[in-house]
Amino acid sequence: QVQLLESGGDLVQPGGSLRLSCAASGFTFRVWSMNWYRQGPGKERELVASITADGGSTDYVDSVKGRFTISRDNAKNTVYLQMNSLKPEDTAVYYCNVKRYGRDYWGQGTQVTVSS
Repeated sequence: QVQLLESGGDLVQPGGSLRLSCAASGFTFRVWSMNWYRQGPGKERELVASITADGGSTDYVDSVKGRFTISRDNAKNTVYLQMNSLKPEDTAVYYCNVKRYGRDYWGQGTQVTVSS
């Protein structure tokens, strides 16, 4: 079955950096677009970044453009989210997501806390 396992979340100071990873299994990773979502305290879950199957195209929510970079390694079945210049408002649980045949699959999430 589809499994998505996120890692890399941590407590970091404002202005710091983190790299999240999502290891995928149970499906043909290289043919599917992948997404990162986040859900902050008291907020709805929002789409942060997307990447196409071949990694050739990416998209970001306006609030992270220029600071976050999504990438993937199809040989390792892994998608990454490099987060730089982190702000307190980036504090959230970050989720890896794949949409296959009209169904959403989610990982368990990894906590990112940006605080001094």
